[in-house]
Amino acid sequence: MEKHKPVLLKEVLHFLDVGPGRRFIDSTAGGGGHTEAILERKAKVLGIDQDPAALEIVRKRLKVRLRTRPRRDKTRPNVFRVKLVQKNFTHLQEVASKEGFQKINGVLFDLGFASFQLDSGHGLSFSREEPLDMRLDPTLGVTASDLVNSLPEHELTKLFFEFGQEKQARAIARNIVRTRSLKPVETTTELASLVEEVYKRHPGNRIHPATRVFMALRMAVNTELENLEQALPQAVEVLKKGGRLVVISFHSGEDRIVKEFMRKAEKEGLLKILTKKPVMPKEEEIEGNPRARSAKLRAAEKI
Repeated sequence: MEKHKPVLLKEVLHFLDVGPGRRFIDSTAGGGGHTEAILERKAKVLGIDQDPAALEIVRKRLKVRLRTRPRRDKTRPNVFRVKLVQKNFTHLQEVASKEGFQKINGVLFDLGFASFQLDSGHGLSFSREEPLDMRLDPTLGVTASDLVNSLPEHELTKLFFEFGQEKQARAIARNIVRTRSLKPVETTTELASLVEEVYKRHPGNRIHPATRVFMALRMAVNTELENLEQALPQAVEVLKKGGRLVVISFHSGEDRIVKEFMRKAEKEGLLKILTKKPVMPKEEEIEGNPRARSAKLRAAEKI
C-alpha cells in the first residue's frame, strides 16, 4: 500500500508551531502522516480517529501498539510519545481529559479522507463493487443504502445539491426513486450506474459523474458537518493560552463552518485568526498529490 501523503504538511507544522515537548491532538489521525511529522519534531501526540481501519494504518506506520498506557521502548522512540484512540472527534474533550491532554499546544483537523479508505470496504468508491455502506465508524446505525432507499425524492435532491453541489440532483434522485420501486439499490456500482445514466443525457462533466453523489452520501451518513460544529468549541476548550487550532477542509460547507466559527470566536475574544484568507496548496504539491487540490487551511490562536 502506498504511504499516505499528508496535505499541506509544512503549513500545518508552521501554524501549529510544533516543537520539542509540546503536546498536540490530531483529531483525524487516519493515515498518520501529520502525526508522524509532529512526532519527528520531538512533540507528543494524541491521535483520534473514528475509523478502526485508519487507526490500524497509523499503528503500522508509527510501529506502536494501541494501548492506553504505552510503555517506554528505546528501540521504538515514538511509542511513549503517542497515544491512539478510536473515537469520533465529537468526543474530543472527553478523550483529551481521559488521556491527560488538556491545556495543550495545538489541535489539528484534517477533514479529508485518505485514498486507502476507498479500498477498505466502506463502500466509498464507485469503481469497486461493494455494499452501499459508507460508514467510517462501523457502529453507526444508518448506511448510505438506507438513505438511498428510504428518503423521498425531494430530500434526496436536497442532499445531493447541498452536500455535493450536484447540478443534476433532481434528475438523479428521480432515477433512483424510479429504480428502487422495482428493486432496492444495494451496491456502489448500482448507484454509480444510475448516476451515469443521467449524465448520458447531460454530457460534459470532467470528473466521474458519481463523485458528488458519493461525497454527499458519505457526508450525510457520517454527519460530518454536524460533527464539525460540535467538535470545534471542544478544541478551543482543550487548548492552553497561545495554543493553535488548525483545520484543513475540502468542502465549501466545511470551510464555511470553520470560517464562521473562528470569526465568532474572535469577536468573543477567544481566538485570534492567523489566516486572513485560507491557505491553499501550491501547484507543486498538487502535482505530487492531486487530492490536495481542494484543500483549504485556516488557523487561529487561543487568546
